[in-house]
Amino acid sequence: MDEKSYLEKSIEELGKFSRFGSRPGLERVSELLNRLGNPQKDLKVIHVAGTNGKGSVCRYVYSVLLEAGYRAGLFISPFIEEFNERIEVGGERIPPEELYEITCKVIEKSDGMVAEGLESPTEFEVLTAIAFEYYRKKQTEVVVLEVGLGGRGDSTNVIEKPMVSCITSISYDHMDRLGNTLAEIAREKAGIIKEGAPVVYYSEEPEVISVIEGTAGEKGSECRNISDFDYIIKEENPEYTIFDCRMEEELYSDIRITMPGKHQVTNAVCALKILSILCGQYGFSVPECALKAGIAEARQPGRIEIICRNPGIVLDGAHNRDSVRVLTEWIKKSFSKDDKLLIVTGVLMDKEYKLMAEMLADTGADFIVSEPENPRKLDAEKYAKVLKSVSGSKCKVTVIKNPADAAKAAYNCMTDSDNGNRYTALIFAGSLYLIGSIRPIIRFCINGGTKDESKHSNSVL
Repeated sequence: MDEKSYLEKSIEELGKFSRFGSRPGLERVSELLNRLGNPQKDLKVIHVAGTNGKGSVCRYVYSVLLEAGYRAGLFISPFIEEFNERIEVGGERIPPEELYEITCKVIEKSDGMVAEGLESPTEFEVLTAIAFEYYRKKQTEVVVLEVGLGGRGDSTNVIEKPMVSCITSISYDHMDRLGNTLAEIAREKAGIIKEGAPVVYYSEEPEVISVIEGTAGEKGSECRNISDFDYIIKEENPEYTIFDCRMEEELYSDIRITMPGKHQVTNAVCALKILSILCGQYGFSVPECALKAGIAEARQPGRIEIICRNPGIVLDGAHNRDSVRVLTEWIKKSFSKDDKLLIVTGVLMDKEYKLMAEMLADTGADFIVSEPENPRKLDAEKYAKVLKSVSGSKCKVTVIKNPADAAKAAYNCMTDSDNGNRYTALIFAGSLYLIGSIRPIIRFCINGGTKDESKHSNSVL
């Protein structure tokens, strides 16, 4: 088989577990890993949870560790375009052939569990086991591990004692599974805090601070809130930010980040504190040049990602109230009132879509409403009615349900000479499932393509 075939076969095999849904708890994944010889016990881990920002923090830390010469691993959720984006070592995705080989090995162990009358692992639990087995095989020196959902019952939480636990910004999302208050959600996220392991977190919410500090105290874990550290933004524009930061006795000067948005400064400061702990408590060596280069080179696809400047095209997986707020603030700062924006959006039905629509409509943009490639998608017609309602019919709203068709139609609005390029920028915002479908299409259009790229699926959680 060629690489594409190995990748497709792996996705097909994993997809068979989708019928088991998403079920919190560590019993199944613990049993599965035990049958694999507990590869997670051979790993040194930085464990990162949170509602928003956890992927970016992971990218910053991972990028710096690679720049410093460490054989680091990365586990992220979900992927954007290709399934094997989720598992990396040394800056390279897991090769499709190795992914398939390890997938077969893990599924064999899972089949053994079922044959003995035990409950089957879920899709994400099998994927987690695959990742741990691959990191052990590659003899990684450190793994940057992003939580899938929540924390306490997430399959990544089988890690007994991470080097550092990090909890990024906490907001309202997945309330059906994590709770309806910030305190309840924080309690689930704080489930990754382990006995004696240092904790880095960010929050300005008293109820969140109380939960995290309280949990850390119970576990005897040193705990630092990034909001306590002072930073000064020295230069900021839509494409990069330069800042200084002082934390305890350490001063970081002229730190440059190229992930757009002021919120990324907080994520970068989280990463700086994690790296400081690795050096101070675990003997890691990160020269200043490696730290600055790694932070500057870190990229997080699909998060205020500027993929074209002329015409201006931005992708952002803004799928909850805080991430939409961050996006709209960036839009208002990056564009003037005279600019005309076109936003292509689509969300899942279990999100706070009316609130999100209100924030997006406040940008004054026109909209194309599409649908993510996911069974939980919100009907585009329904979302379009909400957008029209909250905007007072001030914006033009068009429905194009197929994401590829929506992407091409929006791109044509930007580049068609008959249109006069009346739109200043094209912004794709909403579910990461939507962004994953659109990203290859838009890149193909930018590169002069005139036909559809081959279909791919982002349905594996």
